Amino acid sequence: MDNDGNILASLRAVHRNHGAVKALDGVDLDLHAGQVLALLGPNGAGKSTTIGLLLGLLRADAGQVRLFGRDPQQLAARRGIGVMLQEAQLQETLSVRELLRLACSYYPSPRPLEECAALAGVQDLLLRRYARLSGGQQRRVQFALAICGRPRLLFLDEPTVGMDIDARRQLWQTIRTLVGEGVSVVLTTHYLEEAEQLADRICVMLRGRVVSDGSVDELRSRVQVRSVRCRSQLDVEQVAAWPGVRSAVRQGQGLQLACDEVEAVVRRLLEADPQLSALEVRPAGLEEAFRDLTHSHAAAEAA
Repeated sequence: MDNDGNILASLRAVHRNHGAVKALDGVDLDLHAGQVLALLGPNGAGKSTTIGLLLGLLRADAGQVRLFGRDPQQLAARRGIGVMLQEAQLQETLSVRELLRLACSYYPSPRPLEECAALAGVQDLLLRRYARLSGGQQRRVQFALAICGRPRLLFLDEPTVGMDIDARRQLWQTIRTLVGEGVSVVLTTHYLEEAEQLADRICVMLRGRVVSDGSVDELRSRVQVRSVRCRSQLDVEQVAAWPGVRSAVRQGQGLQLACDEVEAVVRRLLEADPQLSALEVRPAGLEEAFRDLTHSHAAAEAA
């Protein structure tokens, strides 16, 4: 274990290249006990490489990677984790019950099979062959497999892809339940609402570097963007071209704007549409803050 018992895993000045591509460029990152960390970034930002290093699937070209104070490739370290990757190669001819029984056999004190099934919401699928399940059902089975070893640290890579909204929210509640039991989580997701709902801490990566690391509120506070919603028939393309408007989208009878200069934009909205109603101004959501952060870094690198 690391000297700080609160740190379950870490990267220190880690570099990793994939051929001529610099996947990680001096990354420092700590994973803390009792925390849900959302690792965000566009494709190619370095998220998958970071996860691969922490799981012991990759080796760093330089720097140090530790999992429970050990080399991530050591079995003693791996026994403390559960993993749900985007792609899973499972025996499709086996039933869900057989897959869970097999996974439980790998651990000295596994979670009871029925409990795993209940937490993942697959009790009614236990007799079904894995190959006959829908994509969302297969993801729930993969989640059940990830938690069967009672992991201290759970890696969830795009866990709700393919799930309908009810299944997604059920899984969110299960994750909260596990966190309440002391499980720590590393989450990668393109659903920013998911990160906003679950994460205690948001780490944003761009081009192999960590560009922001803090709570959702701390990430929001780094940007001046505000969200403006209203009911209006103004032309959305014209509004999007106004000074101070970052983006504008129509949602039914309403408009949703991301703005730099809220007061000026609101005044212009009221002047342009006397029938405007349901006006609402809110701080930036995670989506607006994430978009602003990534765009500002991209602009700075291009300058």
